[in-house]
Amino acid sequence: MKNANADHTVPLDRSIVLVGMMGAGKSAVGRQLAQRLGLPFADADHEIERAADCSIADIFAQFGEEYFRAGERRVIARLVEEGPIVLATGGGAFIDPATRALLLEQTLTVWLNAEFDVLWERVSKRSHRPLLRTEDPQGTLRRLMEERYPIYAQAHVTVISDRAPKEQTILRVIEALSASKESDSV
Repeated sequence: MKNANADHTVPLDRSIVLVGMMGAGKSAVGRQLAQRLGLPFADADHEIERAADCSIADIFAQFGEEYFRAGERRVIARLVEEGPIVLATGGGAFIDPATRALLLEQTLTVWLNAEFDVLWERVSKRSHRPLLRTEDPQGTLRRLMEERYPIYAQAHVTVISDRAPKEQTILRVIEALSASKESDSV
């Protein structure tokens, strides 16, 4: 696989942060994007679990979402400070105003925008999504999309995440970041 850094079209002076709904592909795309760009990769959810020494589902169950978001904010701030890296965030991270402000100011944010059917196909295969443990998980997912998509749209760039092979999504991210760099230098 060609190293995208070879042509220096992707800005690497700041961390690249993937935002979007659960199931959008942030971790899967982020891991390979980081490898492609020659940057370290971090998954915010994994780092939160490591710092708390328990699962996100357990944090939600024992302490609630507000407590989780505060810890998430601290972990993301630390990871960004250590950058540049490629960082996959949890679905709600960018919704938090303080986290969003930090990411918009100090990083390049990429919204992986996926349709409901794509998200449902991906998230319904797993049971570890605390926000979908409801009577109507599809309705909950739709409601979260309605609430969050206008906020995700504030990201620096938007890339479609669909049923195409992961490599195509990675190429879309690289192209969007390259275009973003070009428009910044005009």
